[in-house]
Amino acid sequence: MKRNNSSCPRVDIGGQAVMEGVMMRSPDRVAVAVRRPDHSIVVKCDPYEPLSKKHPWMGIPVIRGAVGMVNMLVMGMNTLQDSTNMLGVLDEEPTKFEKWLAKKLGKGVDKIVMGMAVVLAVVLSVGLFIALPAIAEQLLKNAGMPAWAYTLISGVLKVLILIGYMAVVARVPDVRRTFQYHGAEHKTVYCNEAGLPLTPENAQGFTTLHPRCGTAFLLITMIISVLLFSVLNTLWPIGSYFLRVLVHLLMLPLVAGVSYEVLKGLAHSESGIAKVLRWPGLQMQRLTTRQPDDSMLECAISAMNAALKGLPKDAPRTKEGWAILKTYRDSDPDAYPREDAPAAEEAAEETEQ
Repeated sequence: MKRNNSSCPRVDIGGQAVMEGVMMRSPDRVAVAVRRPDHSIVVKCDPYEPLSKKHPWMGIPVIRGAVGMVNMLVMGMNTLQDSTNMLGVLDEEPTKFEKWLAKKLGKGVDKIVMGMAVVLAVVLSVGLFIALPAIAEQLLKNAGMPAWAYTLISGVLKVLILIGYMAVVARVPDVRRTFQYHGAEHKTVYCNEAGLPLTPENAQGFTTLHPRCGTAFLLITMIISVLLFSVLNTLWPIGSYFLRVLVHLLMLPLVAGVSYEVLKGLAHSESGIAKVLRWPGLQMQRLTTRQPDDSMLECAISAMNAALKGLPKDAPRTKEGWAILKTYRDSDPDAYPREDAPAAEEAAEETEQ
């Protein structure tokens, strides 16, 4: 099969599933592609500059992982909002209540809702993965269990909560579609890394499980936290429940930074040990990815092409400047010759004659 020389297989491309689409991030661009109800693909592309370029200290190992976690949380929420706007589902006239709410708070309703969603997500995450396991730790500690044991049980509880949460939300139809787009993102990244032409047919041949996935990062974070807090609880047993929760929150950037380095090292190694260690993270992705259809892969490919090369110059634009594509082939006309090119050339020759 012919290789795609215009792709960048050596460059790590990150991505995210969004509302009816995919976001792709290259070293210098962030692109979002969504499938609208009329079946067109709308693509948004913005320049991107890593924080480590502006502030070199943010590129230091471990620190870069903590910075990246915060950056991805902010970018992820903004991207979800962008995808919702691009779908056009917020174009309808606001209700009287929405107008009253916006007037009182001085902001758009969509921003208010997104802000509330962020707050609720943070509260839910802290409650499920920090506060609840800390209760179990406290009870087991009071029962006389050694530090390593109650820390291990707390870690297992976190993993079980994560698995249970993912299994429950996967039953929601809209979430399931998002998980399909997540699978499309992974397949397209694999296709690009293999240097193959970015087509749905080529991408479908790859697995939906990718070693650099955020799901694997979550699992690694939990494992690292168990190891770290086993040592911490042994050296400095914390008696107060609220102090325990506070320490877990304060240590989160360190845990995230170390986890990022572990994830990066495992993802770029083909040693037998690395394959064994990253296997659990890959299996976790079976909960957060599903097999996509070709239309979803077309969205992911459109986002990938935009992230690598920018928006196609000749594509029509919305008033916001987003490109409107009829097919993924329009995302990179140079890579996908028109199927009617021979007929068009014959017509041009007849005209000249």
